[in-house]
Amino acid sequence: MSEATTEKHVFQAEIQQLLDLVVHSLYTDREIFLRELISNASDSMEKLRHLEGTEKDIQDAGIPLQVEITTDEEAGTLTIQDHGIGMTREELVENLGTIAHSGTKSFLEALKDSGNSPENMIGQFGVGFYSAFMVADEVQVYTRSWRQNGEGLVWTSDGKSGYEIEAADGVTRGVKIVLKLKDDQKEYAKEDRVKHLVETYSNFVGFPVMIGDKRINEVEALWLKNKSEISDDEYKSFYQFQAKAFDEPQYRLHFSADAPIEINALIFVPSENPERMGMQKMEPAVALYCKKVLIDPEPKNLLPEWMRFLKGVIDSADLPLNISRETMQDSALVRKVGTVISKRVIKMFEKESNGDPDKYRAFYKKFDRFIKEGVATDFANRDALAKLLRFESSMTEGDAVTSLPEYLTRAKEEQDAIYYIVGSNREQIEASPYLEAFKKRGLEVIYFTDAVDEYVVDSLGEFDGKKLVSVSKGGVDLEDTDLDGDALSEDETAALCDFLKNEFGDKVTKVEAGKRLVDSPVIALTPQDAMTPQMRAMMKAMDENFKDEVKVDLEINPRHELIKKLAEAKDAQPEVAALVAGQLLDNALMAAGLLEDARDTVSRMNSLMAKALG
Repeated sequence: MSEATTEKHVFQAEIQQLLDLVVHSLYTDREIFLRELISNASDSMEKLRHLEGTEKDIQDAGIPLQVEITTDEEAGTLTIQDHGIGMTREELVENLGTIAHSGTKSFLEALKDSGNSPENMIGQFGVGFYSAFMVADEVQVYTRSWRQNGEGLVWTSDGKSGYEIEAADGVTRGVKIVLKLKDDQKEYAKEDRVKHLVETYSNFVGFPVMIGDKRINEVEALWLKNKSEISDDEYKSFYQFQAKAFDEPQYRLHFSADAPIEINALIFVPSENPERMGMQKMEPAVALYCKKVLIDPEPKNLLPEWMRFLKGVIDSADLPLNISRETMQDSALVRKVGTVISKRVIKMFEKESNGDPDKYRAFYKKFDRFIKEGVATDFANRDALAKLLRFESSMTEGDAVTSLPEYLTRAKEEQDAIYYIVGSNREQIEASPYLEAFKKRGLEVIYFTDAVDEYVVDSLGEFDGKKLVSVSKGGVDLEDTDLDGDALSEDETAALCDFLKNEFGDKVTKVEAGKRLVDSPVIALTPQDAMTPQMRAMMKAMDENFKDEVKVDLEINPRHELIKKLAEAKDAQPEVAALVAGQLLDNALMAAGLLEDARDTVSRMNSLMAKALG
C-alpha cells in the first residue's frame, strides 16, 4: 500500500464510541458477527436484484448472486464475499466511517441521555458490520460499485482510531470482507465451525451461501412459499430438519398475516411428547426469524409457556431489533406476535377437533397436560382452551369422551351449573353415592380423573357463564323429585338428626335430610371452597406438617331401611344405635376420601359383629 495513493481517515467520535460498545458491551455472543455479515451481503444482493429490473448498465453482469465464504487456518483469516451493489469511494466513507445513514448518533445521544445500558437502548441502527471487530484485529473491505466504470477499492482498519482507503486491482462488483482474526478467535478460520454457524443462523437467507464449491443453505424457507406449492413430503422434511426430529408432525399451521403485524409462520405439532415419557421439561422450540435470518432459536417469552411442545418458525419483518439482532426492542410488538400465533394455534386445534375427533383424541391423550396447563395459566386464552378439554362423563360410554360445549348441548334448560366429580378412575367414581341424585334427575356429571384436573377446574371456575360445581360438596340446590319408598316423618327425621348430631359432636357441622341420596343411607359433604381429598393428599405429600381439618355436613336418606331402623334403635337399643351411627359416619367419610385413621372403625366393626352374633 503506497503512501501516495492511500487516503487516511479518522473515525468520527461517534463511530469510535460505537466500536467500543460493539466490541466490549453490545454483543453477548461473538459468533453473531458472521450472521451480521452474511445478512448485509444478502441485503446488498437483494438491492442489486431490484436494480436489474430498472438499470441496463450494471458492472460485471452475469456474476451469480451468492455469498462466498473462504477459510484459511494457516493464515488465520475468514473471507465473506458477495456480488451485490458494492460501494463507491464516497459510499465507503459514508457507510463505514461516518454516521450519515446508520442512526448511530441518535442511538448514542439516547444512550447518553438515558443512562441505560447498551443492551436496553439499542434500536434498529443497522451497524452490524462493526461486529467484525469483535473477532478480528484487522478488517479489509474490497469493493466495486455496480455502476459501470466503478473503481476497485480496499478499505482497511484495525477498528481503533481510523481507516485507510486505496485503489485495488482485480476487484469484482460487490463486497469482499477479509477478517484477520485475533489470536483467541482463530476457531472462525476453521471450515467446520463456520459451516455450523451458517446452518444455525443463516440457513434460510435468500441467496446461496457457499463454502468452497459446496452450498450450505440447501433447505428452503418454506414458510415464505405458497401452501399450494408445497407437498406433504416437503413439509415433513422441513419439520424434521428444523426440529431435529425423526417422527412425523401430527398437525401443521402455515399462515401469513399483514395486520396487526406482518407475520409468516410455519408451526408443527409433533407426534410424540417427551415430557409424557418422563423426560425433562421441554424448552420453547418455535424459532424467531426476521427476513429469514435467525434471531432466537428458543425465544422464551414469545409464546405462552404451555405451547413449548410446538416446533417451527415465526418470521416477522416488522420487529425492531437491536444491533446484534439478539433481542426485541419493542416488547409490545413481541407480545402482539405471540398473541396472533397463540390464537391461530388454538383455532387450529378447535377446527381439527371438530373435523376429525378421533385424530384429535389421539393427540389429546399424549398432549392433554399442555392444554390443561394452558387453562390454568394462560388467562388470555382460557375460555378458548377450555373448549379443547376432553373428559368422560356419566353420559359417555366405553372410551368415549366429550367436551364442555357438547356437555352444554345436553344440559337441561333450567340447569345453571356444570356438574363434575374428581376421582381416581371411572370405576371408583361410579361407585360413589354422590352421583345418585344427579343420575336420578338426568343431570350429566363430568368425571375428572387426572391428578392435575383439580387445578384446571379451580382455575377455570366457569364456562360459557355456567359455574363448575362439584357434586361431592355441599351447597348444590337440586329440584325435588319423586323417590321410591316410604320415608320417616318430619318429626322422626328431625329427632334422628338431633340424635346423630349429639353423637358426632364437632365431627360434623350439621346433620339433615337431603335430596342427594337414592340407594345410600348417608353422605358426607364438604364446603364448595374446601380442598378435595386428592388435593389434601398432594399437599400432605409435599409438606408433612400440613394440616387441613375439614368439617363435613352429613345428609341422611330418610327412605333407606338402615336409617329407618336406626331411628327405632336410638331409643330401643341406644348402645347399638351409637355403634351403627359411628359406622355410618366413617362409611360416609371413606366414600368422600376423608377418613385418614381407620383404627376406631375396625374396633367398632368388631363390636357390631359381636352384638350381631349375640
